[in-house]
Amino acid sequence: MTQHTGKDFIMRPLNVAICGGGRTGHLNAVLFKQLPGVRVSLLTSRREVIDLHHNSKDGITAVLPNGAKLSARLDAVASEPEGLLDDADVVIITVPAHVRPELLRAIALNLPSDKPVYVGAIPGFCGFDWLAEKALAARPNAVIWGMKDVPHTAYDLTPGISVKMGGAKSTLYIGTHVRENEQARLCLLEHLQRLYASPVELLGHYLEITLTPGNPIMHSSVVYGLVGPYAQWHNKTFSSPMCWWTDCTELGAYFLERSDQESQALCKAVEQHLDVDLSSVKPLKQEIIEAYGDQIRDHGTMLSVLRTNQAYDSIQAPLVPADDHPGYVIDKESRAFHEDVAYGLALLVEMAKRLNVQVPHIEEIFSWNVSYMRGLRSSALDYFPETWPA
Repeated sequence: MTQHTGKDFIMRPLNVAICGGGRTGHLNAVLFKQLPGVRVSLLTSRREVIDLHHNSKDGITAVLPNGAKLSARLDAVASEPEGLLDDADVVIITVPAHVRPELLRAIALNLPSDKPVYVGAIPGFCGFDWLAEKALAARPNAVIWGMKDVPHTAYDLTPGISVKMGGAKSTLYIGTHVRENEQARLCLLEHLQRLYASPVELLGHYLEITLTPGNPIMHSSVVYGLVGPYAQWHNKTFSSPMCWWTDCTELGAYFLERSDQESQALCKAVEQHLDVDLSSVKPLKQEIIEAYGDQIRDHGTMLSVLRTNQAYDSIQAPLVPADDHPGYVIDKESRAFHEDVAYGLALLVEMAKRLNVQVPHIEEIFSWNVSYMRGLRSSALDYFPETWPA
């Protein structure tokens, strides 16, 4: 799995702490444990993960796309950060964006203080760099970073037991907080190249992650196209479960393309105002095609790219049984709302407002989603710098 062949480099101990017991956390933990010299700890609030792992002989199993299986017993699994992070070299946060503020407060005082510790989020969107800077103010040795997207899709999680791996990204892109020096950036790159099989590349500015089109516009647009005021299932229930992408509607793809166009306009305004290069932030359709390549059977339209991407197969939309009617409804407690809308879309709307960029479709979709989820409990605006873009 590793990119490097030098024996001394590969065997040098590397302590990795993963914070988050969801699909991405499970999959990364298993894959990292296949590597020589890598010690993996998992911090999770899921009690069943801890109990099952402690009582399991084989640990956690990852089922690969070809049906092969990898299993791993982790070095430590716990629900509290005390003692778990003492020797961490790399900390990877995989919890949803709306859970990150509380998690960072919990781990801040438990990070090592006598060496650099590389604290990052996968994916790194929703302004993680701003959040981490504020939360880790007492840990100046923390190097703040994020990954542009998840390295693999993951699904069918049975907590503490197994997870299935979907398609892998062809290249992984990482960014660091603007405060980090070149030595810290290169050391981070070295660590992540050791951990991941796909090539890892450093971005020039963290805004390339924050402004990359992804779940905030993808999930909110698709939901709007499913149950919004113009949608087929508006005020109706679904008769059976459905998938996010293979069942995406034409209306959802339409709003997604409009939102993506407005997001690109925002990028241009940021480039001009801050004099930064955001050329790596490409239109969403192009981003998906470049990330998944021949895993997509039909590159023709946004809709066909979503529906025929093998890496997206079997990823179910967040449905729950309806309370008063037969069938299913969109789960208002889903991270598609409390992460992607409150921490992703809210940030885009505010950035556009401050730069006087017109984003009518994004604003319309944001307003409706907020109403549908019964209002914001918290949002990225809680830590978005009041002085930005100054």
